[in-house]
Amino acid sequence: MSSLGVGPQRASNNVVMPPTVPAPAPIAILRGGEWLLRATEPDAVFTPERLTEEHRLIARTTEEFVDKEVLPALDRLEEKDWALARQILRRGGELGLLGVDVPETYGGLQLDKVTSMLVSEHIAGAASFGATFGAQANLTVLPLTLFGTEAQKRKYLPKLMTGETVGAYCLSEPGSGSDALGAKARAVRQADGSFLLNGEKTWITNGGFADLFIVFAKVVDDQGEHFSSFIVERAFPGVTSGKEEHKMGLHGSSTTPVILQNVRVPAENLLGEVGKGHKVAFNVLNFGRFKLGATCGGGAQRAIGEAARYAAERKQFGHPIASFGAIKHKLGEMIVRTYAVESLLYRTAGMIDARVSSSVHDPADQSAALAALEEYAIEASIAKVAGSEVLNYVLDENIQVHGGNGFVRDYPAERHYRDARVNRIFEGTNEINRLLIPGMLARHAIKGDLPLIAAAKALQDELMGPPPVQDADESPLGAERRTIEALKKTTLMVVGVALETYGQKFADEQEVLMLAADMLIDVYSADSAVLRAGAASASSTARAPLQVDAARVFVNDAAIHVEGCARQALAAMADGDTLRTYLSALRRLSKTTPINTVALRRRLADEAVSSGGYIF
Repeated sequence: MSSLGVGPQRASNNVVMPPTVPAPAPIAILRGGEWLLRATEPDAVFTPERLTEEHRLIARTTEEFVDKEVLPALDRLEEKDWALARQILRRGGELGLLGVDVPETYGGLQLDKVTSMLVSEHIAGAASFGATFGAQANLTVLPLTLFGTEAQKRKYLPKLMTGETVGAYCLSEPGSGSDALGAKARAVRQADGSFLLNGEKTWITNGGFADLFIVFAKVVDDQGEHFSSFIVERAFPGVTSGKEEHKMGLHGSSTTPVILQNVRVPAENLLGEVGKGHKVAFNVLNFGRFKLGATCGGGAQRAIGEAARYAAERKQFGHPIASFGAIKHKLGEMIVRTYAVESLLYRTAGMIDARVSSSVHDPADQSAALAALEEYAIEASIAKVAGSEVLNYVLDENIQVHGGNGFVRDYPAERHYRDARVNRIFEGTNEINRLLIPGMLARHAIKGDLPLIAAAKALQDELMGPPPVQDADESPLGAERRTIEALKKTTLMVVGVALETYGQKFADEQEVLMLAADMLIDVYSADSAVLRAGAASASSTARAPLQVDAARVFVNDAAIHVEGCARQALAAMADGDTLRTYLSALRRLSKTTPINTVALRRRLADEAVSSGGYIF
């Protein structure tokens, strides 16, 4: 397999190396969700401004692949030319894009998770082919890399990474989508150790032409049913694909049922252990959610470029529509929300890499990567929800900027809108992920992995006493840092009240869980945006003032939203004097001064129009 031309750069004895540049500060390694309880310094988070030249090379390679190989073929792909889809996938394999997460032992590039995220971010421009690519690089290659035996990896990974073999991930069923563990597919162990599989899987990306399937089924024996995973080849007798689904969007990706009728799977094709299929499914989904968030962030960046260029060219009433305040507001807000998502994505990728690097392990051993993915499951769900909903907002506004032209197929805006809608359903619906975010945080607290309960009690004591004296911070983002501290306390108060009110039954209170999730999403997004902007200001990067503008707008609006969610949640959990006490504490925490977001959005919009695209 050809590589991307990256790797360690070694100096020969006769080469004069450039002066040493001070190494960037190490990335802070937090527990998943710990950012709610402690502050982080701006130089201790990973940001796009810390990308290496190696990172940027891979980003350019992916973008060129999309622009030169995928986009010219889009019409043929949307006509279901799966032979062409396979051809393009092989081209991606030749460039090394399918093997970024795979150890060199098996022919992969074995690069960091920032790199993996970059590929996902820049594959966003590939429209429906992005789903084809993701099913291969993420949902098929990753479970084999993380859970496969040595023999399975050597047998299957090389051809998957070149694109010679096309893969698919078979989890959903007609009666079990969000409830994955409720699968009806059955696997019965035979006398020779093999398994006989029967069942139907639905909504399978690449289902119409894949050669290899990661299939989840319950092994049935005298002890009960054990959710497990298998490697199933299309060549096995009894494997068939159903008809192509007629979808709202993603017309250029294959989506079919996969039917298993008395399929005999060799014992050596069990993936992982019997009864441990949930570990395969959920860990792959964790990383899949994070990478989907990255793809959504990349799509939002591209759409901002489309909207900015159209607004500069389109004239109404004798002026470019980009000169009108209503359009400036749209462009500015698109940039603000995308900036926040981009910031949290890079921060999370940096933490994953830092945690893996801090572990002493064999590079081919994936246990450190697996532990890191498990640790940051909360952040992965946040990335998925925030990324998909920001993309939805940006694409909707992109159509509005285009007006009637946005509603017709002469312009790509309508296709992007249709293609993106499924992102809020992919990898667990946004509703499921919203339930998971505070649910996982609460479990960490109950298990003692996070001192959340102690922090909530300390906050309660603080709120009963006089207001603490705050140090004056006159820096460009001093007010925003104080606001974020207050937002963290507000969220902690709500989660603490919920745990005290519901205890172990907190997971049953879905409306409160979802309100808490929205608060946690806003806090992590705002915190990440401010830390990034603070780091940019400290290093005096060219667009640091604009980053500060974007962070300030996001924090201003997040404060309003978080307070609203807190009011709803508290009113659901208390009434009378108790509620009044909670609301009094909330008012004490919510004292923020609004800023002139109109002027800030205008500056961001003008810069986007001037540069013809996303400005960060």
